[in-house]
Amino acid sequence: MFREKAQMRRLVRNWNCRLLLNAKSGQEIVQTGYAGVHQQAKSESESCAQEKGGGARAADKNGYAAKHCMSLVEKYDHENYLCTLLLPRELRRAAFALRAFNVEVSRSVSGHQIEPQIARMRLKFWHDSIDKCFEAETQRSYAEDQPVLRELKHTVGSRKLNKVYLRRLVTARERPASQGFESIRELEEYAEQAFSSLLLLLLEVGGVRDLQVDHAASHLGKAQGIATMLRAIPLAGRQQAVCVPLEVLVRHGVSQERIIRSKSDDKGVEECIFEVASAANTHLKLARQLHEQVSPQVRKIFLSAVATDAYLERLRRANFLLTHKSCVGRDSLLPARLFWKSLLNRY
Repeated sequence: MFREKAQMRRLVRNWNCRLLLNAKSGQEIVQTGYAGVHQQAKSESESCAQEKGGGARAADKNGYAAKHCMSLVEKYDHENYLCTLLLPRELRRAAFALRAFNVEVSRSVSGHQIEPQIARMRLKFWHDSIDKCFEAETQRSYAEDQPVLRELKHTVGSRKLNKVYLRRLVTARERPASQGFESIRELEEYAEQAFSSLLLLLLEVGGVRDLQVDHAASHLGKAQGIATMLRAIPLAGRQQAVCVPLEVLVRHGVSQERIIRSKSDDKGVEECIFEVASAANTHLKLARQLHEQVSPQVRKIFLSAVATDAYLERLRRANFLLTHKSCVGRDSLLPARLFWKSLLNRY
């Protein structure tokens, strides 16, 4: 296991040097060290802010936008950052662009101090930006001046992406943070919009058009979405509604306040979290049942299932205590698990 972790670390360092492609020619950019990549991206970000007119295009010659997307995903979505590193080389740049866009949209509404009106204005910006990315290259827009949108525009121009899925990533976040879910079904619908849509976009990047694969992506997105929302409960403020549906709370006679406190001796809270986690586990199993109908390339796109499964297993061993130390930190064994599953072509 330790040997596999060491191999994964070497791969991360190596891929951080080589995976980013030149924005125009599609050739690999000059190889630099891991620290050098991020230092270079930082210096280019500062110089880009000072330039006018053609500054954005000049920065792109050095792959600034692609590096920016990769750094953004690494900082705010570390598990999917590791999964994306294991994708085939020809898919990584587009995958980082899509995940960085999703990170930006999610950050627009996250945080305890964001006013609802400000959140709506930010989402309106990202929603309108999608149309800008689908405009012809001859029409200059602000998309060229924003690194994530610049990479998204490049991805849209080189791949056939469905605009509906991109819009769903934005419209799903229009749901007020203070609005709870009425039922498990409503929770699943939200998870499908906010998480399955991204997986379907990654499938389109890979040129996959298959109904069974889309079905597996739908189930995996629901599982990942529910698990992610469970993980966010200990970090959420009291102004945000917990993801445990009202029908589950009523069934077990538990209030949202008790869910937030999440005491180890509260059996009612344990039953509520168990029921929601079971829904995520059910969708994960359904996605894995379609494993044989999924090509090896798609299996790498579905590697996020490994992180979801690992969290649900840690939650089970902690007796569904959300605040248990094993459930609130990073999984130190995840790189080794991902590397091993990638070698076996399984998810």
